[in-house]
Amino acid sequence: MRKNYEQVWQYVDDHSPALTQLSEQVWDNPELLFEEHLAVTAHTAELRRHGFRITGDVAGMPTAVMGESGDGGPVIAILGEYDALPGLSQKAGATEPAPLTPGGSGHGCGHNLLGAGALLAAVAVRHYLEANGIKGRVRYYGCPAEEGGAAKGFMVRAGVFDDVDIAITWHPGTFTSVIAAESLANTFVDFTFSGRASHASAAPHLGRSALDAAELMNVGVNYMREHMPTDARIHYAYLDAGGIAANVVQASATLRYVVRAAELRDMWSLLRRVRQIAAGAALMTETTVTDKVLSGMSNLVGNTPLEEAMHRNLIRVGPPSFDESDRNFAEGIRKTLTDADIETSFRRVGLAPARALALHDGVIPLECEAASMNGSTDVGDVSWVVPTVWARVATWAIGTQAHTWQATAQGKSSQAHKGMVTAAKAMAGLAAEALLDPSLIANAKADFAKRVGPEGYVCPIPDDVQPPVQRRSDVH
Repeated sequence: MRKNYEQVWQYVDDHSPALTQLSEQVWDNPELLFEEHLAVTAHTAELRRHGFRITGDVAGMPTAVMGESGDGGPVIAILGEYDALPGLSQKAGATEPAPLTPGGSGHGCGHNLLGAGALLAAVAVRHYLEANGIKGRVRYYGCPAEEGGAAKGFMVRAGVFDDVDIAITWHPGTFTSVIAAESLANTFVDFTFSGRASHASAAPHLGRSALDAAELMNVGVNYMREHMPTDARIHYAYLDAGGIAANVVQASATLRYVVRAAELRDMWSLLRRVRQIAAGAALMTETTVTDKVLSGMSNLVGNTPLEEAMHRNLIRVGPPSFDESDRNFAEGIRKTLTDADIETSFRRVGLAPARALALHDGVIPLECEAASMNGSTDVGDVSWVVPTVWARVATWAIGTQAHTWQATAQGKSSQAHKGMVTAAKAMAGLAAEALLDPSLIANAKADFAKRVGPEGYVCPIPDDVQPPVQRRSDVH
């Protein structure tokens, strides 16, 4: 058994230079949700180089790709991402804010590493299967638009995971551990109010202000916050405030709302209440309101057998081997962070803060009780249809928060590359374990069935909502 692990790890080491280069190429060319044309082209080329059978345009999304290798046996999915974030352009290796392009995009969540690391694991498993004559299939799913686009939800809805036995993924972070299956279901909804324009001074009585309606909606939702579950979240932004002319009664206004809750059913309940508040605001102002769901994500479903197996593999592989140069760079980043940043990192994994530690060089025990500080991820939708597990591996200085310039600055660092390779070894090792031990998959499926219950998965994205994709012919 150990020999087999060392063999699959060796395949990771053999191919890590090329995949590290891929991660840097994606970092150098940050692309936002549904626009990841360079990234998917580069990932597809790497899949083709290793002989994967390739399916493009997955679920009707030009920047989604699936590569499969092997035959018969279980199907192991390894999930990657490669979308960037707006406004996080940053010089690599800098320890102060230094945008490469003012206002430009950047990989502030480490998806350049996530995608390349997941692909590295899939490549290693592909060669491991072939070398040992093992029946089984490994699939790499290149998933776009995790940052608000919910691409995996569209993929799940299209059935592309229907024959998968288990799914594995990872995420860059400040500690190495199994990620607790806690996230918030969410939905993105645009509310558009329509009224009647008029001269704001000469004929204010003739106007019906859509802007007034939008502001009243916000007031109503803010009053509702006292009466929500404590782990629920609601955010909003003005997409259209009607214009800049103050002497005109604004005839249109659009708000974008994000509604989050720990369970899908609670999210739907909150959204119903938000819609009622919008209708009330329209009633008060004699305007009309329409809403459009853009996307949605489900909460994560845990899986104890897979989480225990992932933890075993993280222990077998061991944490990234950081050196003095890595620690010096991490210390430079840490000087830009607050005590609250650092405390938050420790609380996320259930440890007491230790200001002296710049990089984490251990594996967090599985039983640590982490503080609940949850965002949302479309991995949640996959976890509702396939037993799913993911790891967090240290690539950032402790205290680094995702979606910041500090995270972007560390995306091409030696420490990040070491974390990526560690993650690939743990994922490849788990895939090997599942292929060698059929009881692991059987136990994972039994645990999965208990958790999802008889009702199963209900996609939070309405059937008539399609991903807002751009095809290459549309890009100028």
